[in-house]
Amino acid sequence: MGQPDRVHESFLQLQDSLSQEIREREGREFLIEDRWDRPAGGGGISRAVEDGKLLEKGGVNYSRVSGQALPAPATARRPHFAGRPFEAMGVSVVLHPRNPYAPTAHLNVRAFFVLPAETGQETEWWFGGGFDLTPCYGFDEDAVEWHRSARDICEAAKPGLYRRFKRECDHYFHLPHRGECRGIGGIFFDDFAELDFDSTLAFVLDVGNGFRDLFFRILDRRAPTAFGERERDFQLLRRGRYVEFNLLYDRGTQFGLASGGRTESILMSLPGLARWSYNWHPEPGTPEEKLTSRYLRPRDWLAPGAPLETEDPPS
Repeated sequence: MGQPDRVHESFLQLQDSLSQEIREREGREFLIEDRWDRPAGGGGISRAVEDGKLLEKGGVNYSRVSGQALPAPATARRPHFAGRPFEAMGVSVVLHPRNPYAPTAHLNVRAFFVLPAETGQETEWWFGGGFDLTPCYGFDEDAVEWHRSARDICEAAKPGLYRRFKRECDHYFHLPHRGECRGIGGIFFDDFAELDFDSTLAFVLDVGNGFRDLFFRILDRRAPTAFGERERDFQLLRRGRYVEFNLLYDRGTQFGLASGGRTESILMSLPGLARWSYNWHPEPGTPEEKLTSRYLRPRDWLAPGAPLETEDPPS
């Protein structure tokens, strides 16, 4: 079995294990499966959840696509790969809970293979991915647990990875036009190939499985919390910020559309409902204001008192 096929089988298993967590909570009828083929090469399995008891909308997608020449976004930093055939595969997950006190969560793990175009060339590979958490109402307990798990996964693979990948996450999931992060962050990495192939694949699968265990534990903790119209309105406003990031800055969205990906699957990450209100600002001292002042700036959640990081994302 070649390297792409090994990743393919492992990612399908990850998709199944994530899907099973949803089925256990929502019932089989709420997880809709859609298998699709891509005319340009490859295909995937999209699993969508809508109007569930705990999850208002979400998706657990797997795709494996191929092409005869890398699209422009993939060669911007690697011009020497222009014209080479490729395979890309990944699992992408976004889950929007119904309860405003339960956070939206995102996971992506992906592998990229540049295949030989002529004799003497070798297959090149790298991985990317990560997970991040986007609460509407912040809880230090959740933030600490989230980052502690991220640290443990990263440090088991290679000491020093957590701080690097946390910083990348804080910088990447940042809305410069709003001057805030999308959420409390997590880890984010791209072009990762500094370990051997087996160790890198094992690390990426640990990221996926760690996300599964951690998110559903937090979801089960927060989903029973009572909420009213105020919290629901704020949730819809915060979802609007989520939409802004995904449509303006998300590299996966840009690559998927540029490479001829399936639009329905690519945009499955968007919430079913969102809203925008002109020049809205939270009242000082409210839980809504605390989200911006405490939870949407990079913090060292593993230090006592969770101080602000010394380096904010670029403006």
